[in-house]
Amino acid sequence: MKLLKRYPLTLLCVAAIWYLCFFKPPTTRLSHTPFIDKWVHIAMYAGTCTVLWWEYLRSHARRRGRALLAWAVAAPILMSGLIELLQAGLTTTRSGDWWDLAANTIGVLLAAAVGRGLLWHRVGPGR
Repeated sequence: MKLLKRYPLTLLCVAAIWYLCFFKPPTTRLSHTPFIDKWVHIAMYAGTCTVLWWEYLRSHARRRGRALLAWAVAAPILMSGLIELLQAGLTTTRSGDWWDLAANTIGVLLAAAVGRGLLWHRVGPGR
């Protein structure tokens, strides 16, 4: 329950990512746009992880660098890798893709830069 109270938007975003990664996407005019899939992956993970950083900083008075690194950087990347493996092994409509994992990682790292900026803004330089 504590997680649900502290991270409601993050959990909603994570649930949306899991859903979106296992349903068959419809074909649209954007489907033929080069690299659109990778841009979507970057946006999903950057958005989700930015929300994670914001909710972490909002709900914790004491900041723990290792915990932030684990939960806001390593965990989303590991989740992304797991999703890609599951797509490759358990679905017929999706495929695991190393480039999707790379795009997801870029999104996570972009969010980490934003999160570090939020942290710096919140506590100030040198603290």
